[in-house]
Amino acid sequence: MPLTQIPPPPAPTRPRLPDWLRMRLPTADSYAQTRSLLNSLQLHTVCESARCPNHWECWSKGTATFMIAGDRCTRACGFCAVTTAKPLPLDEDEPRRVAEATRRMRLTHVVITAVARDDLPDGGAAHFARSIEAVRASCPGVVIEVLTPDFGDRDDAIDSVLAAKPDIFNHNLETVRRLTPTVRHRATYDRSLSVLAKVKRRAPARTYTKSGLMLGLGEQHEEVLAALADLRRSGCDILTLGQYLQPTPRHLPVVEFVTPARFDESAEAARRGGFVHVASAPKVRSSYHADDFRGADRPDRFHGVLATADLSGER
Repeated sequence: MPLTQIPPPPAPTRPRLPDWLRMRLPTADSYAQTRSLLNSLQLHTVCESARCPNHWECWSKGTATFMIAGDRCTRACGFCAVTTAKPLPLDEDEPRRVAEATRRMRLTHVVITAVARDDLPDGGAAHFARSIEAVRASCPGVVIEVLTPDFGDRDDAIDSVLAAKPDIFNHNLETVRRLTPTVRHRATYDRSLSVLAKVKRRAPARTYTKSGLMLGLGEQHEEVLAALADLRRSGCDILTLGQYLQPTPRHLPVVEFVTPARFDESAEAARRGGFVHVASAPKVRSSYHADDFRGADRPDRFHGVLATADLSGER
């Protein structure tokens, strides 16, 4: 009598996106132009490496978030699609190429992030500093925002980045205290708060600090409010709140699609708590429309939107 084969269990299906998270793929030529420029300069972006759902829109508008220090991360966070692997040596020419891309894309607000480089003594802080300096030398009027890892909360690494004088220092808290051990590999909730507090104490008075959280991982509203209060106590000025989306089936599942009304409620609570600028909506990401922030007291520096890219030649 032949054995009956038992069929494998069906693969888990990801929940269907609600209407407020659906987006049309753009057809503008500027998307292809942005991709072509980034490829020609051999630059990585968090847009691609982290599978950001907004990269179609951002690239079509001629902007991108540059990811320096390679595309291999030493951490394996449960939400992030960036490859976890032994990193390659730093590319010493990368800061120049980031500056060249900034100039040719005619950016007025540039965001520079990086993979975690726990293999380096300074966590890649000096590479951040060189990138800031190269961009400022090439584009003196540009607003420079950095989105950094925690650098192990080392004072010398934080000071190295601050010495290059970024306009905005962003380090994401990512989630509430209870969920941090599950969501963020090797990172801790209190360490991130400590980094932000140190930046606020040690940076020039006119440097803004920024952080963000993903919602929809199973957090309770009261936990979100507690995280916002912790960020304000650490001196955080700017806040982003966005919907977590599972990048691949290997990553943490979405527990809830948070409604736009709930994002509005959280934004209002954040403004009452003293944040000078809040971006809170399902599609918001750390650097999505980052240039919307002009600066509460810096109209000379935070004065415009990202220009439409002209990638066909020199500025």
